[in-house]
Amino acid sequence: MMRALFVRLACSLVVGAGLSTSVVGKEQSADFGQRLPLTLQGDGPWWGVEIPMGVRMSASHADLRDLRVFDAAGESVPFALVTDAAAPATSTLRDGGPVRLFPLRMPVSAGAAQPDIRIQQNGTIVELRTARPATVASGDQQGKVHGWLIDASRIDLPLERLQLDWSGGGEGFQSFSIEASDDLQRWNHWGSGQIAHMSFEGERLDVSEVKLPGQKARYLRLLWPRDAAAVDVKSVRLLGSTRTRSPTPLSWSEPIAGRLEKEGEYRWQLPQSLPLQRVRFALSEDVAYTVAPVELSGRDVTKTTPTQASRRRERQDSYWRPLARGVLYRLPVDGRTVQVDELEIPSFEPVNELRLRADSRGAGLGDQAPRLSVAMPSSRLVFLARGKAPYELAFGNEKARAADLPLNVLIPGYNEDKPPVWGRASLAPFNMAKATADAQSAAIKDASARDWKKYSLWAMLLLGVGMLVLMAGSLIRKK
Repeated sequence: MMRALFVRLACSLVVGAGLSTSVVGKEQSADFGQRLPLTLQGDGPWWGVEIPMGVRMSASHADLRDLRVFDAAGESVPFALVTDAAAPATSTLRDGGPVRLFPLRMPVSAGAAQPDIRIQQNGTIVELRTARPATVASGDQQGKVHGWLIDASRIDLPLERLQLDWSGGGEGFQSFSIEASDDLQRWNHWGSGQIAHMSFEGERLDVSEVKLPGQKARYLRLLWPRDAAAVDVKSVRLLGSTRTRSPTPLSWSEPIAGRLEKEGEYRWQLPQSLPLQRVRFALSEDVAYTVAPVELSGRDVTKTTPTQASRRRERQDSYWRPLARGVLYRLPVDGRTVQVDELEIPSFEPVNELRLRADSRGAGLGDQAPRLSVAMPSSRLVFLARGKAPYELAFGNEKARAADLPLNVLIPGYNEDKPPVWGRASLAPFNMAKATADAQSAAIKDASARDWKKYSLWAMLLLGVGMLVLMAGSLIRKK
């Protein structure tokens, strides 16, 4: 009977230890150092929340693998991470402005004399005179207009449409060739155009627009066939398209304090190694005029172990990578203050320490490091509201692994060309300094709690193993 009791007790200890291990292994909201309540607006079942820069910098991992969303019961819900992209480029067709028009009063053929054209230094036509022979044979068409020269030198657009206000030529179609040049010497063939005036039984059809290849040119030449006279062109409009692309939405951090390393050199430390896109410096308003040519560099010290750093301290500068160059200034212009306080970083290389060097030939940035704000493309978290509200966003867990789903898995049938509309979720204001202090305190408590649980589990396991050893020894002695 005693042996059976020992067996049941040992089995209970081992099973209890296993269950405790499984419970500890399951993620809970208490395992995360930071938790922010979510407020839902709109209709679900999906909601999206923009991830503030403070959250990105306070998370335990730069790739946000430790982000989670928990419901009221403490259960994690499915979610996806989405990086906001720039809006697609849009094309707008607009008028290039007024152009000048010159008639060509001679046949354009091999060996024919060219017009006498006088132009200014910037390429604009000043005068065009037709070179006429001393005598004109009977029936020759030297006096008729056989083409038109268009001065488009003031238009800085890819030309896509040519609109003519014309008359004459009678009913029917008018066909002509189109040539383009930048120097009035070498001409490129741009195809042919066709316009028309047609009427029948009180109906009228006017075709006065011609497509162009969407290229830039200073001059255009419209040439009718040699045996045909050109129509009377009264005015010309040239239209070109401009492509505009909305900038990528950015998420900015709160200002970060830096330090003056030495004269003209400033440094800032980031809590995470992040691929930055832009940086902004708070220029001092105490100095009326500021002009400072600067060079921004960065490095990722997490890739260098303390041992390596100590061994190569004299070669620390070799770890810095140039990120951007520019001029920061704050100047009065026409009674108002104009300033440039941002630099763009095209490389997107992850860095967690920044260094700014100001050229000594400029006015400098003062004896104190300006506060720095950094920006990255904004990201959002989209989650499926499974379970009951309220929901909370949790982060700050060193041991967390990535748990996000692809967006087309979270939302079946997702189409990038026609994305679904989800409700909007908002976070409570986030204080990064307080979050850092809370995270450190939570980390200490979490470490002590983990140690207590670990020691308890080991004690239970050792007790179970010891009881099994005693049972085995008792059985051996009886035998």
